[in-house]
Amino acid sequence: MTGINRRVLTIVAAVAVVALLAAGVMLSERGDDEDSSDAASSSQSSGEGGESAEEQSLSEEEVGLVRRDADDVTAMGDVDAPVVLIEYSDYRCPFCGAFARDTMPKLKQEYIDSGKLRFEWRDFPVFGEESTTGAMAARAAGEQDRYWEYHDAMYEDAPERGHLKITDKKVMEWAKEVGVPDLEQFEKDLDDPELRKKVEADAQEARSEVGATGTPTFVIGDQRVVGAQPTETFKELIDEKLASVEDE
Repeated sequence: MTGINRRVLTIVAAVAVVALLAAGVMLSERGDDEDSSDAASSSQSSGEGGESAEEQSLSEEEVGLVRRDADDVTAMGDVDAPVVLIEYSDYRCPFCGAFARDTMPKLKQEYIDSGKLRFEWRDFPVFGEESTTGAMAARAAGEQDRYWEYHDAMYEDAPERGHLKITDKKVMEWAKEVGVPDLEQFEKDLDDPELRKKVEADAQEARSEVGATGTPTFVIGDQRVVGAQPTETFKELIDEKLASVEDE
């Protein structure tokens, strides 16, 4: 083999090695992205990791989300309460669970039970089909006046980190736990197209009218708050809105 041919082969081999190394880096990065996608979704769902509030004023077109429907089983509190807090949430979101367990009971005791605050839930399933299953199950329980009991049962079982597993078996176990009277009807309602439309309508409202990209997202007055913020953050916002209503 001539010296020129040896040099050509050496160059070709070097180029091939570089190409293989580059491909390996690309595959590694792609794998890292896929492995971290679930964690990224969880991080996004809390805004700033659930530690600091992201408050934004909504436009005039976005205000007016309050429903005040006396027959809405996903709402809690006096229909004529001066202030309404809306939550766009997912039963598999760990930060939503933290809000439900740690903050909601305090807000209920101080503001909802006293008639100062109405709380309106919106389904915003962002973690796959299991999230939609959870939303449908809670609404099916709500058809038999067990909505909030079912809501709380799911969040009580949810882990502090990671996502709640919502299986067909667990769906029925929660129904029995909270005393849903007619389990056969409950199972039928799990596939009720009208209930699914309500879930989908809530999610669409979250995306198109509120601009929510993760859970939990809250709306109070003309303010949007992202993340399971400390209880004091919500109390300050509610007190501020109550004061502004009194001044009107």
